[in-house]
Amino acid sequence: MGKLIYAANTSLDGYLEDETGAFEWSVPDEAVHAFWNEHERGIGTSLYGRRMYETMRVWEDDDWLTDEPAVVREYAGIWRDADKVVYSTTLDAVSTARTRIERTFDPEAVRRLKEESVTDLSVGGASLGAEAFRHGLVDECVLLLWPVTVGGGKPALPRGVRLDLELLDTRRFANGVVHVRHAVRRAI
Repeated sequence: MGKLIYAANTSLDGYLEDETGAFEWSVPDEAVHAFWNEHERGIGTSLYGRRMYETMRVWEDDDWLTDEPAVVREYAGIWRDADKVVYSTTLDAVSTARTRIERTFDPEAVRRLKEESVTDLSVGGASLGAEAFRHGLVDECVLLLWPVTVGGGKPALPRGVRLDLELLDTRRFANGVVHVRHAVRRAI
């Protein structure tokens, strides 16, 4: 059985992006990128909302990767190797391999997907992540806390949901980013 892992870059004050939708403050250096590569290597299926999928699908195209560092090119391969489920009522088609569209988020279907999976799954995006937390589907929460406050924007964790967590792991990067990994014991 696979675990469902919510993973995100977040400002120290708890936002995925600022009030204008910007998140350039979370561009990873080589060490942080290598961390994400290792994390994503264990993911067999990624669950995305439409906006997160549209942000991530850049990894399907090789054209821009030619002059990028090896760690960036490696991530593209890892991303392509994972299955992707996009939850959207507005997206007509997907433009990436190993990707399918689901029109509604069905918690029971996600439970079955977890039960049938031999690898872990990830959920990306604030709205979809919030739904997964509300339905008690998230098993672990992996956050990279960036040494910046943005004062408002899109919250990294759902509002109105209490999460009882158990700290599993931490790591400090040279650039000041701090990794925290928690097991979700209970969502209320």
